[in-house]
Amino acid sequence: MELANAHSSPAGTRYWRQGEGTPVVLIHGVGLDATMWQAQFAALSRQHDVIAYDMLGHGGSPLPGEGATLDDYARQLVELLDHLVVDKVAVLGFSMGALVARAFALNAPERLSALMILSSVFERDASQRAGIAQRIQQTIEQGPEANIDEALERWFSPAFRQEHAATVAAIHRTVCQNDPVGYARSYALFGTQDTYGVERLENLRAPTLVATGELDPGSTPSMAKRLAKRLPKAGVHVFPGQRHMVPVESPGVVNALALRFFATPHDVLEEAHS
Repeated sequence: MELANAHSSPAGTRYWRQGEGTPVVLIHGVGLDATMWQAQFAALSRQHDVIAYDMLGHGGSPLPGEGATLDDYARQLVELLDHLVVDKVAVLGFSMGALVARAFALNAPERLSALMILSSVFERDASQRAGIAQRIQQTIEQGPEANIDEALERWFSPAFRQEHAATVAAIHRTVCQNDPVGYARSYALFGTQDTYGVERLENLRAPTLVATGELDPGSTPSMAKRLAKRLPKAGVHVFPGQRHMVPVESPGVVNALALRFFATPHDVLEEAHS
């Protein structure tokens, strides 16, 4: 799972950039890095100027500081865009990357043209909070490999795990190679910030598509619907039969939806409401 020709910003953020057209930023999930977007990077860069980067604490980017917040992760993206002299972007954020995208959207709304939130958590219930709290503690005590096997079972369908063992193994390696401190700090934010900015969501005016897999146990369709209801210009798309890691397991359906949404966001949102 490699992308070619990595670059580094003055602040140390590792990123890739390819294509021409309206800019689109891809933000990966916790424990992963920008290489998870390989299929999306290739497809979207045929029509867009695509930027994929490693979040703080992941891949080749610096560790988050002690006490880092989602605002720090959002500032990382602002710094990268300033370095690239890119004023306004569409953003596709996956899982924790969707939380970072939300923070970016709320903190720098003038720099956002459209937002696609993919496989994101929102308003976990008591049982879900208890489960994630346990996993946070495991990552603190045991490192990134603490609960990766269980995660892969949640992320991918049994058929995909069996038929694409090499891809799943590569994801496993990526997660386990994370710096334990950076991973623990990032995972703690992923586990606790599902309601980040909830009181300000009504101010998010960019067209927003909230999408998730029908069978995603952690980022459920009901979460997607609740989040979209809080946003003034949002719609929901549920991928039939998909689990959490839909951009890797079924990249074609994600690519097709993203290309349509970023080209004609209002048309896609109208369809989502019909």
